[in-house]
Amino acid sequence: MRLATVIRPYAWGSVTALPHLFGTEPTGRPQAELWMGAHPGDPSTVDGVPLDELIARDPEGTLGERSAARFGPVLPYLLKVLAIEHPLSLQVHPTTEQAAAGFADETARGVPLDAFDRNYKDASHKPEMVCAITAFHGLCGFREPTATADLLDLLGLAELQPWIDTLRAEEPGHALRAVFAEMLGEPARPVREQVERALLGSSRDDLAVYRELARACPGDAGVTAALLLHEVRLLPGEALYLGAGVPHAYLGGIGVEVMANSDNVLRCGLTGKHVDVPELMRIVDFTAADPFLVRPEEDAPGERHYRPPVPEFALTRYDLTGEDSHSLPGGLPQIVVCIEGETTLDGTLTLRPGQSAFVPAGAAATRLSGKGTAYRALPGS
Repeated sequence: MRLATVIRPYAWGSVTALPHLFGTEPTGRPQAELWMGAHPGDPSTVDGVPLDELIARDPEGTLGERSAARFGPVLPYLLKVLAIEHPLSLQVHPTTEQAAAGFADETARGVPLDAFDRNYKDASHKPEMVCAITAFHGLCGFREPTATADLLDLLGLAELQPWIDTLRAEEPGHALRAVFAEMLGEPARPVREQVERALLGSSRDDLAVYRELARACPGDAGVTAALLLHEVRLLPGEALYLGAGVPHAYLGGIGVEVMANSDNVLRCGLTGKHVDVPELMRIVDFTAADPFLVRPEEDAPGERHYRPPVPEFALTRYDLTGEDSHSLPGGLPQIVVCIEGETTLDGTLTLRPGQSAFVPAGAAATRLSGKGTAYRALPGS
């Protein structure tokens, strides 16, 4: 089923990246996220019919017995292509329990789903994985507190000494919670201003990413809070997984992103969108840990499988040579998107860059061929 899709024009998106990638004309507006899936916020359509409506008509035929039994009559994942020119918000995503409680609470209080200050758009958690198409840059997860204390020392500000002492002396989780909260609080505004000036005046390579944030988001509390996070750079083909509560901000690049079928985001900075620091503080996981890189497994030539530790989604990249074909098993709801060249399904449906198709579970095993690059989303193990 060929999908008609929506590109969301968020301000952080690129005006030219997706048109260049897909061979389309720029609109003059940012093109940030190409959505492929059945999320009610912007479902893809098949011949004008929303995909979530098609699934509701025949859950077992579209989703398959296993997926419908595990996740109910909904597609468990959402597939996107991201084109990032400016920093995304510093954000976290909730657990399933937190999302269900937050959604129920805001609904009971009569907060409209499209309200600016609504945190929970649905009752699902939102684990996600991004696979780099181009070089991809971001911040992800808390660094070890003592390493951050050493980084703050480089700024040479006496006003940072209380945070440095806390990071070096306190239990790591407690130290991160205390310093993160203080960095975001209003009393820290004068210190944040000094941090920003120190970053802009520094030429150190190990402060470069935070210096660029200070230029891009002047006066934003998220610039100082970002100093607690790891810098992550992905090469094309590398992938990063984010679980619940992990603070992160994507900064630049193009990537394919797959996630649970959710749009729940709690923000604390680097954004003009709704910021809710108290709610975010409830959700954040203050564990110091290295970024979770997902290593692809090459099960067959030209197939790279990315299997994150969640059941809702997995991702496969196909490098198509024009001389071979790949089998997509039946019994699963799958979305295929062409990124480069041409992709053909069963020799009848051809996809060009930016075009996608839904393969329902009721379809027989499908052959994927062509010459170029395609990605496939499907439920995980």
